[in-house]
Amino acid sequence: MSKAPPETLATKALKAAGVAFDGHLYDYEEHGGTRVSAARLGVDEYAVVKTLVMQDESREPLIVLMHGTMSVSTKELARAARRKSIEPCTPEVAQRHSGYLVGGTSPFGTRKRMPVYVEQTILSLPRLYINGGRRGFLVSMVPSDLQRVLQPVPVKVGLEK
Repeated sequence: MSKAPPETLATKALKAAGVAFDGHLYDYEEHGGTRVSAARLGVDEYAVVKTLVMQDESREPLIVLMHGTMSVSTKELARAARRKSIEPCTPEVAQRHSGYLVGGTSPFGTRKRMPVYVEQTILSLPRLYINGGRRGFLVSMVPSDLQRVLQPVPVKVGLEK
């Protein structure tokens, strides 16, 4: 696409933190997920990072960053986060916590500050692609910037799909 990348709460937060990133627009497809975004951008789906809003047994929200090709073991995540249980939030609850529409959720510039957990192997990617705060818009950056800005807790909770 030749359109200029949008200015979002996520891109504003990245700029404020001094993060060098590239914006990537693509034609969004409802329920297409990382498979579609990776294919449309011509990148490895493993390098496309999903931003998942979940909640613990007290309904306290948290964010999990996971490879596009993997799912999250909520049992392992609960153990790693020292919680009794963790489950995905409904789309409405996720939107209320993050301020983003599902399909456009970014871990940057969220409405509510939430603890962030990241699948540890994401931090060793040469470059990652993550939602830029709008459906059909990813930003790419080096993992060290993600780590510096979000200060996520590295975990090993990914399951092969």
